[in-house]
Amino acid sequence: MKIAVVGATGLVGTKVLQVLAERNFPVTELIPVASAKSIGKEITFKGKPFKVVSVEDAIKQKPDVAIFSAGGSTSLEQAPLFAAAGITVIDNSSAWRMDPTKKLVVPEVNADVLTAEDKIIANPNCSTIQMVVALKPLHDKYKIKRVVVSTYQSVTGTGVKAVDQLFNERKGIDGPKVYPYTIDLNVIPQIDVFTENGYTKEEMKMILETKKIMGDDSIKVTATTVRIPVMGGHSESVNIEFLHDFDLSEVRELLANSPGIVVVDDVANLKYPMPLDAHDKDDVFIGRLRRDETQDNTLNCWIVSDNLRKGAATNAVQIAEYLAAKNLIGQAVAV
Repeated sequence: MKIAVVGATGLVGTKVLQVLAERNFPVTELIPVASAKSIGKEITFKGKPFKVVSVEDAIKQKPDVAIFSAGGSTSLEQAPLFAAAGITVIDNSSAWRMDPTKKLVVPEVNADVLTAEDKIIANPNCSTIQMVVALKPLHDKYKIKRVVVSTYQSVTGTGVKAVDQLFNERKGIDGPKVYPYTIDLNVIPQIDVFTENGYTKEEMKMILETKKIMGDDSIKVTATTVRIPVMGGHSESVNIEFLHDFDLSEVRELLANSPGIVVVDDVANLKYPMPLDAHDKDDVFIGRLRRDETQDNTLNCWIVSDNLRKGAATNAVQIAEYLAAKNLIGQAVAV
């Protein structure tokens, strides 16, 4: 299968290439695409060099799938060009997520909504992805009424410049800043810009995307998203109110038997999920499972996942795997 990776030289694009290789996706030909300044540069995939090409050249080569990790404005402009040529686009940006004509997909939750006609498929926000993987089996069993989530998000979610800022500050180097404040030894309760209702765009993404992915507008969601000086993954404290009561041991068993989830919940031995342990893994880790003793039918839990992998690259590759397995990827038509 011919695969184009748009934004191949960026933090997420590089991770997409790593995940494609690790999962042995059937890549017969790789077409790395990046901005004009990167055209002609070489990237390595499975030990072989590949030259970065332009969007126009990539479309002419008629890949089956194009995985986009190049930002919202690029996706809005270029994804329709690929789609018009019959190429299936899986987009990592926020550009298409809330478009009512586009599917927003986490394979463990709602891959069954996909059809061969879907030529632009949206990959959800990283913090939403890991949460809905955990919510799905619980919703199916107990029916979720309300979710209260507070996130503790890695600097890698902002990109390589944020990682540089953190380490420059740690070394006492005065370098370029992508955050309005120091991030080392600090937490910043703002991710993305503020909207009119006082929530940030990141918080509104979690609220709106959760309803769309779960296919249930009755689920109430409220969120506070926070940037913290860590690498390896995003963490979330999640309070879930159900319509029906639950048994904690049954919840643990249900989650442990659900796809993409690893339960790490042994407080007697101080075992719980941490970003350090989730780093470079594809699973969603869940622990600190306990009843909310102030409210009926309500569960507290802690969810951790690598935001560059399951939160972005792996989820996109899993969508491509599903499309291939179900023969939903058509041959690209001539431009």
